[in-house]
Amino acid sequence: MPSTKEIKNHIKSVGETKKITNAMYLIASTKLQKAKEELDKTRPYFDAIKGEIKRIFRVNNKIDNRYFYPVDGSHDFNGYYGYVVITSDKGLAGAYNQNIIKRTMELINKHNGYKLYVVGEYGRQYFTSHQIPIEKSFMYTAQNPTMHRAREISSILIDAFDKGEIKKIFVIYTDFGGGLTSSVCEERLLPFHRANFISDTNDNLQEQEFMFEPSIDKVLDNTISSYIVGYIYSALVDSFCAEQQARMSAMSSANTNAEKLLDELNRQYNHTRQSDITKEITEISSGARSQKLNLERHKKEL
Repeated sequence: MPSTKEIKNHIKSVGETKKITNAMYLIASTKLQKAKEELDKTRPYFDAIKGEIKRIFRVNNKIDNRYFYPVDGSHDFNGYYGYVVITSDKGLAGAYNQNIIKRTMELINKHNGYKLYVVGEYGRQYFTSHQIPIEKSFMYTAQNPTMHRAREISSILIDAFDKGEIKKIFVIYTDFGGGLTSSVCEERLLPFHRANFISDTNDNLQEQEFMFEPSIDKVLDNTISSYIVGYIYSALVDSFCAEQQARMSAMSSANTNAEKLLDELNRQYNHTRQSDITKEITEISSGARSQKLNLERHKKEL
């Protein structure tokens, strides 16, 4: 059985760890709130862009564009698939990173040719250590998603798609889901299905005439580029929010476990201390009794 000193040291160690996990919980909570506010500020703009794409398809739903499946549904998928994998920079977030990696491995095993575009130090370290080739590793932290970084990622992806180097692009990230049900999802970024932008609303926009300069195809190209930037930015922020939510859950569980361990250690400490006190009392009583017997024996001898 450990001594009271050892138990006290253990209690102190657990208490210090609990302070750290509690601080990490509060930091994650603050970061989560800030990221949600940033996403809420930018979402209306990209919703408006999607609305403009729908407007274009209302005018001409037969338009032929390289970013969409052809009208007849045919497409050449022989070639590389691009996977944008969004992980965090560090652990201590439960199964957040492991779920992303697991889903990525399932996808790349289904298709022979793939190119990985990785965001986050955890993903970079995993794929490098497992000798899985990375096409492009974005060497900035996943802790600070910005529009500039979303534009950089989208520019590289669109360029590879335009050159025919990749036939499909998927984004693998954790959908925040409002904080209720965060889950790993993979979304096809390119090419788009026309059905995603063709509206069945009964308005009179189809009867209105629009002029597109320099051409409807050029306008659609520029609008799609902005839409992809917004999509990637949304995925980055969603992943960041989900990471903070996962970290909050992990730290909350750690705090709960620490409290349970502290309760157990305090009971063990009190039990050990009581045993030590009882042992000392027994030793004192035995010593006193022994001295009393020696004194009586000495008197008899006299």
